[in-house]
Amino acid sequence: MTTDREADANRLAAQSLAQDDPTGWFERLYAEASTGSAVVPWDRGGPNPLLVDWAAERQVVGSCRRALVVGCGPGYDAEYFSTLGFETTAFDISPTAIELVQERFPDSAVEYRCADLLDPPAEWDANFDLVVESFTVQSMPVSVRGTAIEQLRRLVAVGGELLVVAGIRGEGEEVDGPPWPLTETEIRSFARDGLEVQTLEQVESRWRAVFVRGDNTSS
Repeated sequence: MTTDREADANRLAAQSLAQDDPTGWFERLYAEASTGSAVVPWDRGGPNPLLVDWAAERQVVGSCRRALVVGCGPGYDAEYFSTLGFETTAFDISPTAIELVQERFPDSAVEYRCADLLDPPAEWDANFDLVVESFTVQSMPVSVRGTAIEQLRRLVAVGGELLVVAGIRGEGEEVDGPPWPLTETEIRSFARDGLEVQTLEQVESRWRAVFVRGDNTSS
């Protein structure tokens, strides 16, 4: 069921999909939001509590470590991981989103970039100790989901972690998105190309999973 907060995203996504442009609606949504004519449904005024709770439970310290926040949107998640000491890079496909987040946090230590998850910069390959994916993959239609997940795997450094938060969808369940939440098969598909499941849990009707890339150096 579509909520009022999701109405603008659904309208613009439907237009983009009709034009065979599965990600173009993000820029349109942020552009409309910048004029007050649309609502960004995931802009909740603070970092995702499931990320905050995970970091607090593990007493995560980011000193001398690099983090990448995927689909950073309003920037709250990126700013949070920066406060933990990570050298943080965050990106979004929407130029307007990046402009808005830089205006919101003018003195931020985060490096905000405009980039496409389906074709991320080559210099990011295996370059991050922590990659944070919160609700971005589920905002993409199934037609590009496999590519998005494959590109995410590339970004995790040896010994690094990929943290994923997503909605839950039953196997075979049809959903009129966005979002298009992930089935268990889809969430487990992150564990390929050297990544292994460290934890996979259901928290507040959400998946929260951590995948790790083992240290390949021999002892």
